[in-house]
Amino acid sequence: MWVIAVGILVPTAVPFAALVIRAAGAGGGAVDVLASARTARLAANTMALVAAVTASAIAVGVATAWLTNRTDLPGRRIWAVTAALPLVIPSYVVALALRSAFGKRGLLTDLTGLGFPTVAGFPGAWLALTIATYPFVHLVASAAFRRMGRSAEEAARGLGASPGRVFRTVVLPALRPSVGAGALLTALYTLSDFGAVSLMRYDAFTRVIYAQYAGRLDRTPATVLAMALVAMAVLLLVAEHRSRGRGAYHTPSAEAPPSPIHLGVRARVAGLSFMALLALISLALPLGVLITWLARGGAVPMPWGAMAGSLAGAALAALLAGAAAIPVSALVVRHHSRATVWVERLSYAIFALPHITVALAVVFFASRYLGSLYQSLIFLVLVYASIFFAQALAAGRAAMLQVGPHLEEASRSLGRGPLATMLRVTVPLVWRGVALGALLVFLTTMKELPATLLLRPTGFDTLAVEIWSAADDLRYARAAVPSLLLVAVSAVPAYLLATRKHDR
Repeated sequence: MWVIAVGILVPTAVPFAALVIRAAGAGGGAVDVLASARTARLAANTMALVAAVTASAIAVGVATAWLTNRTDLPGRRIWAVTAALPLVIPSYVVALALRSAFGKRGLLTDLTGLGFPTVAGFPGAWLALTIATYPFVHLVASAAFRRMGRSAEEAARGLGASPGRVFRTVVLPALRPSVGAGALLTALYTLSDFGAVSLMRYDAFTRVIYAQYAGRLDRTPATVLAMALVAMAVLLLVAEHRSRGRGAYHTPSAEAPPSPIHLGVRARVAGLSFMALLALISLALPLGVLITWLARGGAVPMPWGAMAGSLAGAALAALLAGAAAIPVSALVVRHHSRATVWVERLSYAIFALPHITVALAVVFFASRYLGSLYQSLIFLVLVYASIFFAQALAAGRAAMLQVGPHLEEASRSLGRGPLATMLRVTVPLVWRGVALGALLVFLTTMKELPATLLLRPTGFDTLAVEIWSAADDLRYARAAVPSLLLVAVSAVPAYLLATRKHDR
């Protein structure tokens, strides 16, 4: 179990440690890069984008979760699905659609004859990333709303508090841990995003790091900027941890959920208008733009090779991460110690780091020490599985905690060895949870862009790379087909995840 745990984390942990050592050894050059006005401007740009996207994602996600879980809004189950579906559309596809739809020569101008402003720079990156990330907050807030009991709210109403005051002083504080988790996911996603900021031509850390790496022989500035980006990610993790507080957020016993809040005519119209506008911007607009490109582009070659590459890379990474999650979950749960705690923490730390930084570390290390293994499909799959292993481990650990150890002890007492016990007792009991984690790895790997750009083998393409390459050359019709294919394929694991959650 220890061999597997170390083996799944080494492909990214060791190169990242080597990158830290390399950045520390840059000496005066590193200080010059960090102290430059450009680095200060990049930090300000990046943090401004993170703050703006996080705030808007919280506002939209909490609003959609409240409307679909706590009110009698007509069709709220359908609206709940439409609010979560933008999760399957990568941020760079959203940015691509927004760039094409707006502006003097945009599709909306052609269709309506009206003048629409160009969406680019900070506003464009903010809008694209808000659309791509608010489902994180929506999903966790929806789960929190379903878990909340009615006693606290009824007590507040009984003491004379108005509905608005109950929401501010009772409901929102109870949502604090869930909203904090969703906000952290949103902030880390925005911090590590490369596709949307690149297509919107917004100078954030990720865009400049890639340009420094791809366009210069001296890659020390890219290394130093990568470390600065990692420091910002660590600061976000620390800030979120300290903001949790020590309050108790659970109800002492099982309670029936509160009755749906009755909306008046004006509130119902406002709620329906809000959900419809959100679905129009986050779903109908991107998909409509892609379909319009496809219709206007004429004969566009189907990227079967890129689709095969995406499916192969994502499937192999999901299988590898899922297979490794079983013994590592057993190690973390059944053999709890300080060492196993650090295994779990390291997996989450790797997942939280900006992917372009991790990929850059792997490139520096592999090109120098791994020879022919560098830029091979096997190595790319290992890096995928290592980066996203935390998703599989989280699901596997949750499933392992639900298995009573007495079942394994009974198997051992009947003469079965540890390996036979794991294969015949543990695996059949936890495989559904592990499969859930593997689906998450598959979905995330399908959309991965920066690591693929830096580490893919020569001649190996994925749908994400195909989209980015076509969009960078302004060949929107050519980008439409891989974008629609990526959304369609990603919708399958998203549907399976949603169905499983609904069944529970």
